[in-house]
Amino acid sequence: MVSYKTLGLVNTKEMFKKAINGGYAVPAYNFNNMEQMQAIIAACVETKSPVILQVSKGARDYANINILRNMAKGAGEYAKELGYEIPIVLHLDHGDSFKTCKDCIDNGFSSVMIDGSSLPYDENVKLTKQVVEYAHQFDVTVEGELGVLSGVEDEVSSEQTHYTRPEEVVDFVSKTGVDSLAISIGTSHGANKFTPQQCTRDEKGRLIPPPLRFDILAEIEKRLPGFPIVLHGSSSVPEEYVEIINKFGGALKDSIGIPEEQLRRAASSAVCKINIDSDGRLAMTAMIRKVLAEQPAVFDPRKYLAPAREELKKMYARKNREVLGSAGKA
Repeated sequence: MVSYKTLGLVNTKEMFKKAINGGYAVPAYNFNNMEQMQAIIAACVETKSPVILQVSKGARDYANINILRNMAKGAGEYAKELGYEIPIVLHLDHGDSFKTCKDCIDNGFSSVMIDGSSLPYDENVKLTKQVVEYAHQFDVTVEGELGVLSGVEDEVSSEQTHYTRPEEVVDFVSKTGVDSLAISIGTSHGANKFTPQQCTRDEKGRLIPPPLRFDILAEIEKRLPGFPIVLHGSSSVPEEYVEIINKFGGALKDSIGIPEEQLRRAASSAVCKINIDSDGRLAMTAMIRKVLAEQPAVFDPRKYLAPAREELKKMYARKNREVLGSAGKA
């Protein structure tokens, strides 16, 4: 058993309380490798932002849980070396079973998500409660989910969105004891969050996605005042990265994200954690493709990963300042 406290990490309790009171959301950035972790920490130190380092099941399979845990420990030491200590959470994203969540808790994660949203309601309650009872023994916080997001990211996929039912949230939270709740109000996983048929077009012919269901969010806030709410699938899919990828040999079609002004509005409500994964993948891929296309003789990974890391850092810092409102809140 490895306690996250020995790794210099924190859980989400105080972090979320401050976010709700301060009208901002804590960034939850997914990472799979060293460059992504360095970019996230450098950006959050620069902007003095708290951060949640997220690990998906795919990341665990790719990078190994022991390596990821020690990278999170190193993240805290790296932040100090950069000159500013920030609160860091190591969080399991979309845990699919009690076994997976237990394994992460036993290996130094300070927060886990158990995603039983695809199960019948009573089974979701039972599974989530089981994880909560185990996690709380070790002061690890737990995120549950009600409602289903469409889209594909790693091994999480659904063809349709099922909005969270506000009438279920109080019962779910009281029966399970979760510390935060992921809801579905129209965000979506992946870089293709909506079909063109779901969108409208502006005067320049650009696709405009359907607005988030802020009415559902408001009703949930009314029923659960002051309770931490989480948004998954909240990448904005920046056009400039899609254009660079396609210019240098990529084939991304109809890539549509969540407008940042809607995310900012959500961040000023009870939404105190916003998950961003695809934007990091797009920024990194765009820079790697650009370097390799413009400098075909390059074969040293540092020559293309360093620009990718710098672009990631720049993007994350801007998100903290302009979208999530977390800058200066560490």
